[in-house]
Amino acid sequence: MGKFYNSVKLNEELCAGCINCIKRCPTQAIRVRNGKAEIKKEFCIDCGECIRICTHHAKLPIYDPLSIMDNYEYTVALPAPSLYAQFNNLEDINIALTGLKLMGFNDVYEVSGAAEIVSEMTREYLEKNRDKYPIISSACPSVVRLIRVRFPNLIDHLLPIMAPVDLAAKLAREKAVAQTGLAPDKIGIIFISPCPAKVTAKREPLGIESSEIDGVLAIKDVYPALLRYMKEAQNDTQDLGISGKIGISWGYSGGESGGLITDDYLAADGIENVIRVLNDLEDQKFDNLKFIELNACSGGCVGGVLTVENPYVAKVKLQRLRKYMPVACNRPAKIGNFNISDAYWTDEVQYEPVFKIGNDMKDSIAKMTRVNELCEMFPKLDCGACGAPTCKALAEDIIRGVAKESDCIHILRKLYKEAVSDEG
Repeated sequence: MGKFYNSVKLNEELCAGCINCIKRCPTQAIRVRNGKAEIKKEFCIDCGECIRICTHHAKLPIYDPLSIMDNYEYTVALPAPSLYAQFNNLEDINIALTGLKLMGFNDVYEVSGAAEIVSEMTREYLEKNRDKYPIISSACPSVVRLIRVRFPNLIDHLLPIMAPVDLAAKLAREKAVAQTGLAPDKIGIIFISPCPAKVTAKREPLGIESSEIDGVLAIKDVYPALLRYMKEAQNDTQDLGISGKIGISWGYSGGESGGLITDDYLAADGIENVIRVLNDLEDQKFDNLKFIELNACSGGCVGGVLTVENPYVAKVKLQRLRKYMPVACNRPAKIGNFNISDAYWTDEVQYEPVFKIGNDMKDSIAKMTRVNELCEMFPKLDCGACGAPTCKALAEDIIRGVAKESDCIHILRKLYKEAVSDEG
């Protein structure tokens, strides 16, 4: 089983031991033990739902501080298209991009520019791989991680192309090296992210051996600092934008699919809806679909937990912003030494059987039989009082040796009554 890095951590001092997070987690990665939540790394897909739901703010995203810019001689900002959707009345992306340079970055490279290259590559891949329909987008790292632990039969349907942010990082570094003559390790490629899952994708990438991203900043941290510099940028705006409608549209759900020039697609957002689609896909309920776009966050990347704007308002802002843009500004053929093969995955995504409870088929069947027997003992209320999200999850924990039957308050009450009765 592979190693697991997570970009969500727990502040135990703030944790009240409530069960809101265990009920919301889509992969049942959280338990409440000894009055505090515990995140099981191998189950977590960094979707950020526990961060959203925790009223005590005990779940915290992991990302880099703004001071990471000081670690490099030359820094390049990679703004996600969702960054532009945070600002009111923004009519020119160049104001935000110029503001980033005034903020301290030496250069900027739009992730949306790389997204347009990925869109064209995806169109070509769809034409050449009809036997793999429907192709599933691999841009959302939480979705890719979800598939590798819960839907192994769908791994072959994943689009084996770098996510736009990884391609942007690669192209940005090549450009910076050519322009400055600096060694690659002197150049910091800093992504401005809407979600913590991108931190995990940087530290433990899937599909590629390593990521060219050196740091990940939160949009919510960049936003207040950038506002001031954007006001200054209005007086002397530089022409830095490199993307059009297709690239900017990747910031919200349906935007990636819209760049494929096909009607045979499905776009779903919100982790619960994503799981529903993947379940139906495994059951072969979809016909005549070429492409499936899935975003763990509601509304797409504009709904990430590191943003500041309401995702639905943000989507409208992006749609207004792209209104007078050209359709697209980037094609692989337009980039100097760009080799399309370099943008494809180099590593296979491997199934991680984290939910398996047996060592082999015989052992698994025996243990599942015991799980079912335990479930019959439990009240089937899925109340969460035991610290597990469901009665079945508690039963599986017992089989794994990390819980006991008396953790169920109803079983404990029964045992107590029997003990009192025996004493009487």
